[in-house]
Amino acid sequence: MATKHEQILKYIENLAVGEKISVRKIAKNLSVSEGTAYRAIKDAEIIGFVSTIKRVGTLRIERKQKDSIEKLTFAEIVNMIDGQVLGGRAGLYKSLNKFVIGAMTVEAMERYTDAGNLLIVGNRVSAHELALKRGAAVLITGGFDTDDEVKQLADEKELPILSTSYDTFTVATMINRAIYDQLIKKEVVFVEDILTPLDTTAFLSTADKVADWHKMEEETGHSRFPVVNRAMRLTGMVTSKDILDKNPSISIERVMTKNPLTVGPKMSVASVAHMMIWESIEVIPVVKDDLTLIGIVSRQDILKSMQMIQKQPQVGETIDDTIANQLSEKADTGVEADYEFKVSPQMTNSLGTLSYGVFTQVVCEVVQQKLFSMKKRNVAIENVTMYFLKPVQMDATIVIKPRILEMGRKAGKLDVELYLEGILTGKAIVACQMMER
Repeated sequence: MATKHEQILKYIENLAVGEKISVRKIAKNLSVSEGTAYRAIKDAEIIGFVSTIKRVGTLRIERKQKDSIEKLTFAEIVNMIDGQVLGGRAGLYKSLNKFVIGAMTVEAMERYTDAGNLLIVGNRVSAHELALKRGAAVLITGGFDTDDEVKQLADEKELPILSTSYDTFTVATMINRAIYDQLIKKEVVFVEDILTPLDTTAFLSTADKVADWHKMEEETGHSRFPVVNRAMRLTGMVTSKDILDKNPSISIERVMTKNPLTVGPKMSVASVAHMMIWESIEVIPVVKDDLTLIGIVSRQDILKSMQMIQKQPQVGETIDDTIANQLSEKADTGVEADYEFKVSPQMTNSLGTLSYGVFTQVVCEVVQQKLFSMKKRNVAIENVTMYFLKPVQMDATIVIKPRILEMGRKAGKLDVELYLEGILTGKAIVACQMMER
């Protein structure tokens, strides 16, 4: 029989998308305590069934698929523009494809407004109605309202009609920036995207014996397993080293490694890769905030995801990408490749000279490119010692010379020198580690 918690989650899952949810309402309808209802709503939010929007409330939403491209929703736009929802609340979690600025006649607007669009327009009721009929949402700027008939149409079609006090130019700039940021975000791979889920994870319980470890090793071919208690909360990790020469009847709880390193589902794969390199671990458990086990991530999972990322086309440009784009390999430099970097105005500090942060990133990027050329693909920068000797002016072109000091299978050290017109202007010693299979 399902627990009250599971019954509430099932109840929420069966609600219509866009329906408002409250602790009091669920407690009353299902005859549970408000505390039980609150905890279930919070879990439903983690799962992706509901979301709380400022000035709107907690709503049942359409659960996003993990492999889908992240897009802006109309609900996110409400928060961004400090807006109000005038109608069509049930469509808040529909995705925005593009926005159209309604600075034209209604007849001309018809050609540019399609389903999934957001029409940004002022106090023009005929334009509001046209957009909704064509399957587009509406954002009214200048703090204006619209007719009741238009609000009713928005409710019928489940298309949001929003209002904001900002002007059209400001709103368009904000949304454009958000769309650009989403393109960057979708390139970031998180633990939840690559983890081995709990239903396919091999694990042991604190009540198991060493003999159970041997049995699981034969069944799975693996030797590292998380250990959980009756509540499915992680209590340790057990490996072949832990059970070496141990009596098969001894409890797993007595031989396991307690308080192991863990990661959360929202941690980036890059962070986990560094952790696994520095701590020399092969498998790491993935847990919720209360240490409930939800899966594992292995070194092989990390390597596969990093190779996948390298093959993806760059869509959104981060600050690091901007710096990398200014870096190029210098032609005709002999055996050891040198690199050139042009200092653009946005890479300078308030004095007009090269920023320390950009200087550091340039050094790290050169090291990454140098090691990549040596077939060292998965590199973690461990330590950077900087010597910024002389200021570098904007629009200057500096030459960077990386030189290998030490290089082993798992670690290396490089000396990096920066020259401006043949004069040494900066120097760095970089220590790094490589993740291998």
